[in-house]
Amino acid sequence: MNSQEQQRPVVSSPVPAFRDTHSGFANRIFLNEEGLRAGWRLLLYLALVVGFFLSFKVLLMQFWKSTAGTFSIGGIFFSELIGFASAFGAAIVMSFLERRPVGIYGLPAHSAFGKLFWQGVLFGLVEISLVIELIHLFGGYSFGTLALHGTEIIRWAVLWALCLLFVGLFEEFLFRGYSLFTLSSGLGFWPSAIVLSLVFAAVHFQNNGEGLVGVAGIFVVGLLWCLALRRTGTLWFAVGMHAAFDFGETFLYSVPDSGALFPGHLSNATMAGPAWLTGGAVGPEGSVFDFLILFIFFYVIHRLYPPNNALVPSNALAQRASSDANTSFTP
Repeated sequence: MNSQEQQRPVVSSPVPAFRDTHSGFANRIFLNEEGLRAGWRLLLYLALVVGFFLSFKVLLMQFWKSTAGTFSIGGIFFSELIGFASAFGAAIVMSFLERRPVGIYGLPAHSAFGKLFWQGVLFGLVEISLVIELIHLFGGYSFGTLALHGTEIIRWAVLWALCLLFVGLFEEFLFRGYSLFTLSSGLGFWPSAIVLSLVFAAVHFQNNGEGLVGVAGIFVVGLLWCLALRRTGTLWFAVGMHAAFDFGETFLYSVPDSGALFPGHLSNATMAGPAWLTGGAVGPEGSVFDFLILFIFFYVIHRLYPPNNALVPSNALAQRASSDANTSFTP
């Protein structure tokens, strides 16, 4: 998929604002020839994310009252919204400090909800549909009767689509946006991808009903989305696939998503059989069939999106951000 936007040349950008050329022991700890070292920039970014998140949460609490321990689709939506706003807002601050366009971190505005996003949506729906169908063929899944009727189907479909879109935006940008861009400048792309995919999987381990097999699946799909980022230059494919897979689990096929079965699902679906087949309490993402399909998807993405040297320089520090604010991710 060698589009014109993928062929856009990358030019040097100004030196980051916080670069200090003075010598000294402290400077050797904090600075290198590029400015502030990657690890310190990442810590500063994470501190900004936490600060933004707490501020937004306090502000939200002034207008939104929720009851602890009860399900609220509005609560989920606003939680994911402020999560994404915090992650992206912190990246905007870092883009000013580093004198780079914020689009360089993986979500260029010119690609928003474009072809790559909808290709990702297709991949996500195909993945969950194939997993469910294979489980069904082995007697482990039944769609059951409709749990919603009439306009309630449309209402809940829209609500879940919006919520899960922001889940995709938040989690993809937090783990594969600024964090991956910055860590890659110090460790290289794939070592950074492995580290952040492990963190991504470990964070999900705190979910009720989550297990080791499900966490392993999250690690594998995290690497798949890193490959998609590497080949396409943006996170839009990964955002679409992430949101669509979760939508398929949560609403369309009405099965557990990372160990949680939420209200507002389409049917009274049932799952029965060994955990290797159904994923057990984790849900279909813990099924052996999901692993199989993910490994097939590695090959499919490899073939559909061939390596592009204009997008992925061999030396991450040799090419810097474009002065065009629409530049794609170039780790």
